[in-house]
Amino acid sequence: MNRLALENTWFINLLDSETYFRYLRDPGQFGREAQARMRQGVEWVILDEVQRIPDLLNEVQNLLDSTPLRFILSGSSARKLRRGGANLLGGRALLRYLHPFTVKELGLDFDLERALRFGTLPPLQGLDISEARDILRSYVEIYLREEIQAEGLVRNLGGFTRFLDLAAAYAGSILNYSSLGKEAGLPVKTVQSYFEVLEDTLIGFRLDAWTRSPLKRLVAHPKFYIFDNGVTNALARRLAEPLDPVSRGGLFEQFLIQETRRRFDYARADARLFYWRTNNGAEVDLVIEVNGRIVFAVEFKSRPWVSGADLSGLRSFREDWPEVPCLLVCTAPESFNLDFAEVLPWREYLERIEKHG
Repeated sequence: MNRLALENTWFINLLDSETYFRYLRDPGQFGREAQARMRQGVEWVILDEVQRIPDLLNEVQNLLDSTPLRFILSGSSARKLRRGGANLLGGRALLRYLHPFTVKELGLDFDLERALRFGTLPPLQGLDISEARDILRSYVEIYLREEIQAEGLVRNLGGFTRFLDLAAAYAGSILNYSSLGKEAGLPVKTVQSYFEVLEDTLIGFRLDAWTRSPLKRLVAHPKFYIFDNGVTNALARRLAEPLDPVSRGGLFEQFLIQETRRRFDYARADARLFYWRTNNGAEVDLVIEVNGRIVFAVEFKSRPWVSGADLSGLRSFREDWPEVPCLLVCTAPESFNLDFAEVLPWREYLERIEKHG
């Protein structure tokens, strides 16, 4: 929107208690106020946290059908809308996702080590480490735990808290509901429903397994990732100290998978992301499919030096897919070829995938 459009915009925040209860009591009040605002020159209506009052979507549809008003509807969860049978404006609305800041958006302000520890959520930018740590802890304690319970998404807050701790600890691992359930003291179906809550509230996402192979038996279970590294570390209670090498490796992989997902999403590319793993343990971190064709098989290493031993998973993958370009992405200062693979600095990798967006 340009400046003129912003001047002709009405913004409603349903986190404001007075606004929330006014429209909760009478959703029709929103429609009447919108029409009055339109007569005063308003052209755009921004309705934030719309999932808090699903009935407002009926008013939005009526206004779309009867007035020239245009709407931006934003929210942090689709669960209440879908499960409550809300009007999802089929055919009238475009779906878009807003992610934490990308490397490209932060530009010269981007710092890899800070992103691995504290993520790239907008409110944290420009803050010192102590302030960033406090905000992330508050986000986890207040929003993820209490807000999810307040919205009626879970009933057992203690069980959900134990589950969250494990979801963060095992981020990037293959989902094993039975094992997680035993560790958290929860039934398998409850663990499955909690992962659905995290997906519906946009806290996490699945990375499906690539399961097509003419030669090998492959793992079919998905992996699960948290949407931001800072949130992952806050849940795992590792914000206070510098990252150990094992944690750093997993967070480097998670960050670049997050960043890949964000870039393809913003480019509105017809792209799908997978991982690949055989029953014998050979694995590729990321398989990228664009327009129905595999464009890259990718292995991530959070160090500047790599060797032929780091190609074992990609080498196994090539036995099935010899024509697919293989990338080994690391923190090396420059690119070079290593056997059949191309070794890329992580920034160059992001530039490479953007060409396929």
